Amino acid sequence: MRMMALFTYLKVRLASRKGQGMVEYGLIIGIIAVILVAALTVLRGPLETLFSNIAAIITGNTPAAPAGGGGGS
Repeated sequence: MRMMALFTYLKVRLASRKGQGMVEYGLIIGIIAVILVAALTVLRGPLETLFSNIAAIITGNTPAAPAGGGGGS
C-alpha cells in the first residue's frame, strides 16, 4: 500500500504546474544570455575599436584614421 501512496504522491507533484512560469522565464533569460555572449564574441574587435576611438576623442588624442577606402578626386 505504501508504494501506491508514493506513486500517487509523485504523480500529483510531477503534474503540478506551480513552477512552470519560473522555469520558462529562466529558459528565456538563459537563451538571451547565450545570444549576448555570442554576439559580443563576434563583435569584440569592432567594439574595442569604437570605444578606443571614443576614449581618444574624450581625452583629446586624435584616433588613428581607418585604413582603406579613399576614392574620389
